[in-house]
Amino acid sequence: MKPPVTVLGLGAMGTALARAFLAAGHPTIVWNRTPGRSPELDALGATRATTAAEAVAASPLVVICLLVDATVHSTMEGIDLTGKTVVNLTNSTPDQARDTAKLLDAAEYLDGGIMAVPAMIGGSAAFIFYSGSAAAFEQHRDTLATLARPEYVGTDPGLAALHDIALLTGMYGMFAGAIHALALAGSEQLPAGSFTNRFLLPWLTAMLTSLPRIAKDLDDGPAEPAGSNLAMQAAAYDNLIDASVAQGVDPSLVVPMGDLLRKAVAGGYGEADLAALVGVLRTAAG
Repeated sequence: MKPPVTVLGLGAMGTALARAFLAAGHPTIVWNRTPGRSPELDALGATRATTAAEAVAASPLVVICLLVDATVHSTMEGIDLTGKTVVNLTNSTPDQARDTAKLLDAAEYLDGGIMAVPAMIGGSAAFIFYSGSAAAFEQHRDTLATLARPEYVGTDPGLAALHDIALLTGMYGMFAGAIHALALAGSEQLPAGSFTNRFLLPWLTAMLTSLPRIAKDLDDGPAEPAGSNLAMQAAAYDNLIDASVAQGVDPSLVVPMGDLLRKAVAGGYGEADLAALVGVLRTAAG
């Protein structure tokens, strides 16, 4: 028989986690602050606890997926965690994850970052970052793999959140550019579907192939002179802003990149490649 698992929080993601555990044959105890949430889990065999403390007591592995970090703290306050492994999959910052690890130090603690939407849980494309107790991760790796491919990134509890947020910023930055491109195309009534499929998606896919080279430059230093240096890119960038304004498209999504390019050039990086912008960002952050 597979080991039991407790899931605290039955929002869209928490419900998806509980479904995956149930589908894999794990006895699953669930709790939600609002009773009766996700009634479909009852038909799948979930056991409902009336309190969070009761739910925690029922399983050696407790998976938390609540709305915000503060709710995790208020929910877990005063609960006996002796002998428990707590996996916190609530979205948080690295510092919040570290603070939660200290608060729940009676348990073996893992923080997690879910790289999936609820419908992807249990599928091959999803993965989840984990950081914190290496022993807890090894002990429960197979159970956690029920949800998504588990990726352990270190003993610092904040590292899963850092990886999560880094990937999300990459995603939102990509979509910001794509949304702006679609707004520009739409300003001349170009069909969004054909513009995306014929031009935008192939272009972005081709440009993404430069990421490994940028990463290598960051790790090892530039191997060769920049093919398209920052001074040239900064000089041409104003055209992106001017054309957007002329087409009636708000340029706010793309203005910051131009500002960063000009700052890099002013700082002496005019002959460098895009990898140099990483250092400029780090300097700006102090």
